[in-house]
Amino acid sequence: MKLKITNTLMRKKQVFHTIDPLNVRVYVCGPTVYDYAHVGNARPAVVFDVLVRLLRHIYGEAHVTYVTNITDVDDKIINRSKELGITMEVLTREITNIYKADMDAIGVNKPNVQPRATEHIGAMIALTQRLINLRHAYITNNHVLFNVHSAANYGQLSRRYEQEFIAESRIDLVSFKRNPSDFVLWKPTANDQQGWDSPWGHGRPGWHIECSAMAANNLGEIFDIHGGGIDLIFPHHENEIAQSSCAFGHGTMANYWMHNGFVTVEGEVMSKSLRNFYTVHDLLSRWPGEAIRLLLLSAHYRQPLNFSKFGLYKAKIQLDKLYGAINRAQESGYTPQSSLVQDNNLVFSALCDDLNTPLALTALHQIARKLNIALTNKFCTWEISNLMYKLLNWGKLLGLLQSDVKVWFKGEYGKEDTEIEALIAARGAARKAHNFKEADKIRDKFKARGIKLEDGIGNTTWKKMK
Repeated sequence: MKLKITNTLMRKKQVFHTIDPLNVRVYVCGPTVYDYAHVGNARPAVVFDVLVRLLRHIYGEAHVTYVTNITDVDDKIINRSKELGITMEVLTREITNIYKADMDAIGVNKPNVQPRATEHIGAMIALTQRLINLRHAYITNNHVLFNVHSAANYGQLSRRYEQEFIAESRIDLVSFKRNPSDFVLWKPTANDQQGWDSPWGHGRPGWHIECSAMAANNLGEIFDIHGGGIDLIFPHHENEIAQSSCAFGHGTMANYWMHNGFVTVEGEVMSKSLRNFYTVHDLLSRWPGEAIRLLLLSAHYRQPLNFSKFGLYKAKIQLDKLYGAINRAQESGYTPQSSLVQDNNLVFSALCDDLNTPLALTALHQIARKLNIALTNKFCTWEISNLMYKLLNWGKLLGLLQSDVKVWFKGEYGKEDTEIEALIAARGAARKAHNFKEADKIRDKFKARGIKLEDGIGNTTWKKMK
């Protein structure tokens, strides 16, 4: 079966053809480690983890190289370390360790390489010098800037015009730029700030040059797939392409570009100022990592995803059903065993169609239903064992059903949330039956527990009052 993915660069779904079937290479932009990862940060980690699992299933475990970076030099890191009164090195080390532990808890496999930006400063300086030598960059006012007008295909990824580049650029407009849309490759820093010596003085790299250098160092000048969130298309990925294609002359940096959609929380855009975001670290204290993962996979990766407590509740119930089918078979004395019959599984075919995880999850539930029917009707041993194998094997491709069944059902994750959602469902049933006295009684119970209900169109959300 052919793998098809939507290539942002070409604006269409394409059959995937690797440069080298013995070494399929993937790069995904990782976190900036200044604070705990929120669910928006977790989505690309989970999405591209599924992609890499699929590629390894197709090409072989040893024939896929996956690189995702850690950005440990950035203005946000500088500001956060000052706020906390600790060094940037201490902050980035602690947040990186927490990030890795949180991703492990939601089933994200470790990449082959996870480079830190500060480990590749020499490569960034060398790449910047190369661009200067090729006259794609220039030195001005102790900065090194990339000359956007020197890149023939600038804008090929985002399909935007120069005025839009200027309006949305992260870099402030300054008088010493040749073109308003030129961007920083290297900038000066004060001696008391994090910085490195370079041919252009004490300073640090711009954000975009970091990924170009780390990708080239670990995957080569051109590779198969580059991924990240949709918010990175411009300016970050656009500028990466410009730098890398001008430096190495390949016309692009990667042959396929994939981008996941935005994440909202409880129907609203996430905002730290409004404090309406969920960190993975906090959620893991009350919910199993697989429930968080399943919710992140419940919408197609290119579509927006609404992350909610009610969604987590439903994800936990779905997993209970899947684990329940396996548990029932185990208690009946069956063990998973592969059949020699060729398996054209719908989970695999759904994932090969541009990572259609919602359809893959539906197919996984179909296997669980078949297993339950087989157990009820006492089908032959090999068929039940094979259905168990399919459920566990194809679940693994999604990063699900990885826990011990007994341990899963002993967990107390989400107990309070489950109770709350059950009360919300009871209140909804009372309102539907026009038993408003009972509905108000349930609302009063929430109020007594310091929980505020918010009725929306078709659903009710809750949050704890301060």
